[in-house]
Amino acid sequence: MAKPVGAVTRGTTNPNRLRRVDAFLAYRCGPLLMDAVDPLVVDLGYGATPVTAIELRARLAATVRPDVRVVGLEIDPDRVAAAQPVADPPGLEFRRGGFELAGLRPVVVRAFNVLRQYAEDEVAAAWRTMTAAGAFLVEGTCDELGRIATWACVDATGPRSLTFSARLAALDHPATFAERLPKALIHRNVPGEPVHELLQAVGRAWDASATPFGARQRWLATVARLRDDGVPVLDGPARWRLGELSVPWPETTAGPVLH
Repeated sequence: MAKPVGAVTRGTTNPNRLRRVDAFLAYRCGPLLMDAVDPLVVDLGYGATPVTAIELRARLAATVRPDVRVVGLEIDPDRVAAAQPVADPPGLEFRRGGFELAGLRPVVVRAFNVLRQYAEDEVAAAWRTMTAAGAFLVEGTCDELGRIATWACVDATGPRSLTFSARLAALDHPATFAERLPKALIHRNVPGEPVHELLQAVGRAWDASATPFGARQRWLATVARLRDDGVPVLDGPARWRLGELSVPWPETTAGPVLH
């Protein structure tokens, strides 16, 4: 096997840390996996323990199709060896690999809290490598408990959308999302950049949507206000009620691009 591409991450992980992105992945990528001859998902950089890969496989098997396969990839061989006792092939395996995906051809790649340690100018190459064989990539970052998260959906043509997701009961203000933007955007959150303008718009809508009926109703009103103000909000109330807001990537930033 070719040498893995990338660097070892810090490995920080917690049970249920990625439950928000897993639910989105089942929703957004479920049709891709249902249509696939081999419903293979790669969990890239699962960390010091394999718990989030185990959870991903269980969630997709329960909600998408029972024969889904998840392969957790880590550059650190010690982490791969430590995960072997919980492997359950063919449904759940652990191998050594990086952005080159160990030569696998997955339908979907989840890469969370991986690119945060890289330089911004390294993001496009990593995206390009992970999507080169046709995989749909969900790449982003979250806080330690998974209460605040953002992610990009990327295919071989480039980034397609940006999603904010929060446990609404714990959301004090949408400005909190700025701390967890994907690496491609976190340094662009400055005046004059589209992602900065987007976050400002979300904040204004939140401030104008105060209600005595709780955080979920306030979030729903916030998203509806954004839509009415011309922000091209994706999906519908069923996703918004979960604390999600997705917008097309071209509306948030122009780069990086894959070609």
